[in-house]
Formats: sequence, structure tokens, C-alpha cells
Amino acid sequence: MAISKKLIMSLVGGAVLVATTAGSAVMTAALAFEPNKPVDFIIMAGKGGGADKMARLMQAIIEKEKLSPRPLVPTNKSGGSGAEALVAAKGANDPDHTIMVTLNSFFTTPLRQPGLNVDIMEFAPVGRMAEDTFLLWVHKDSGIKTFEEYLTKAKADGNKWVMGGTGKNSEDNIITDYLNGTYGLNMKYIPYKGGGAVAKQVAGKQLNSSVNNPSEALGFYESGDMVPLVAFTDARLPMFPDVPTLKEKGGDFSYFMQRAVVGAPGMSADAAAYYSSLFDKVYKSADWQKYKKDKSLMGDYMAGADLKAYWGVQRDRHQKILKASGAIK
Repeated sequence: MAISKKLIMSLVGGAVLVATTAGSAVMTAALAFEPNKPVDFIIMAGKGGGADKMARLMQAIIEKEKLSPRPLVPTNKSGGSGAEALVAAKGANDPDHTIMVTLNSFFTTPLRQPGLNVDIMEFAPVGRMAEDTFLLWVHKDSGIKTFEEYLTKAKADGNKWVMGGTGKNSEDNIITDYLNGTYGLNMKYIPYKGGGAVAKQVAGKQLNSSVNNPSEALGFYESGDMVPLVAFTDARLPMFPDVPTLKEKGGDFSYFMQRAVVGAPGMSADAAAYYSSLFDKVYKSADWQKYKKDKSLMGDYMAGADLKAYWGVQRDRHQKILKASGAIK
């Protein structure tokens, strides 16, 4: 049976009215924008690390669930502890088709490199997918089984004890500085482009220790090559129930890393709403929830004004941390 054009318009108008009266601003905005070409999906870290794995999983979920009419194209930009990625996003020719996966270098790199002239509050708050956790790792052949044994050995070795991490003055560097300053250590810190490379170096006994995220060291943990000694969290991680927290060992310190997606500065409100809705669907997917559980990721989905407020708090906290360590004045 043929349906008249007038009836079709009536049905469409009714659908929009229902969405509006239900208060679904995201739904309405999503209808106002959809990508019409491949989306540049910048990864603010190197290949093989937590950010890279997360980005490629999200890309796979979007393709599997057919959530976007155009593909997301991941591009790793790890130079300068994320400076390369920040500059690329800031200078994007098409902000509505440019998004970026961020770490805490989103906060620290602009603070350390003011010459970049990057204001994180100019980015569009698409969605925080999780907060990642950190553990202190050594190789099984080190013979170290407790945090106390670690402190004794690292103190005895001085700057011959080498800690590896992702980037300079990054999350891993911040934790290393905390351990050095709090426990009278003098560990040498060596930056790498990604957490995957760091884990490989510990597993290959080229580094003495690391503070890798669970997802980065998991394969080497499961093979028995790497041993976790302490978690920098408020409570023990379900995946590592036998690993104490630093707070249990008397340290007044916990540290988490945002796993978030941001839009390029200049992104339209309609595009930002579309991507927030898109990644909300990714967050709610069975695949993402399984990944979140399997990799000891924490935190709920956060977007919009709430995410911007979170950025403000984290930027201020990292400014204090970097000043205390002497990384910035």
C-alpha cells in the first residue's frame, strides 16, 4: 500500500516531537550531525600501549556494531609525550571529523610545554571511558617478592636501578618521582614511546622495573615473567587480589589515568553531541564492559560539562605534582 508524502512527513515530525518531549537532546543533536567521511582518530601514545589497545578496541566495536556511517581511522602520534598529538588535534583542518584518545599527558604536557600554546579546555569533552590503574612490576628472576624487598634493593642500587615508563614527566614518571622522593631512592627513569615497549623491556630484563597498567603487562604476568608488587589504587584490584595497595604499605598515594576521547578544538556542538552519544554506546557494549573488567579499568562514563569539570580538577592536581617534583616552576 502506498504511503503519501504528507503521512511520511507527519510520522517523521511525530518522531522528532517524541524525542524532544522526552528531553533527548543527545538524540536530536545526533540527527543534526553524522560524519560524512572517515574520522581521524588520533592516539596520544605509541603502538602496543594501553591507549593504543583501547582505541583499536573501540574502533572494532564501532565497526562490529555498525555504530558509525563512516570508519574511524587510528593514527599513533606519540612524539613529545603527546605534544605531537595535541598539536595535530589543535591544528585539525576539519575539527568535526577529528577526535583523540587521551591519557594524563593531556594535562601534563601542556603544563610542561607552555610553548605549545595548548589550552585543554578548548577541546570538546566527548567521553571518559575509564580510569586506568598502575602496578609496580619486576621480573620474576629479580627474586623480589614484596614491596619492602623492592625498596631495599632499589635503595642499594641507587641510580643503577632503572625504572622504565611511557614518556618524560608522564604518569609513569610522576609515580617514579613519588617513590624516589618518599622512600629515599635514586632510581633512574628512562622514557619510552608506549607502555607495550616498556613491558617488553622488563620481560626481557633490560629494565629493572616499571609501573605499567594491567593491560600493558598482562601477557607477561600470565606467562609468569613479570611480578606485580603493589597497586597504586585505593583498594585492591579484583584481578590481583593478592597484591597490596601502596596505602596498605603506609604510603598516602594513589594515582589513576584517564582513558578519554576528546574532540578537536573548534568542533561544533552537534558533532560533539554525536560523538558523546557514539562512545556512550561503545561504553555500554558487552565487549567494552568485558574489556573494562578484564583489564582492571575503573570509573563510569563521563561526558559534557562533567568531563570538563573533571579536567579542571586533574589539571590543577597535576600542576601541583609537577611543581613539587621540580618539573615545572
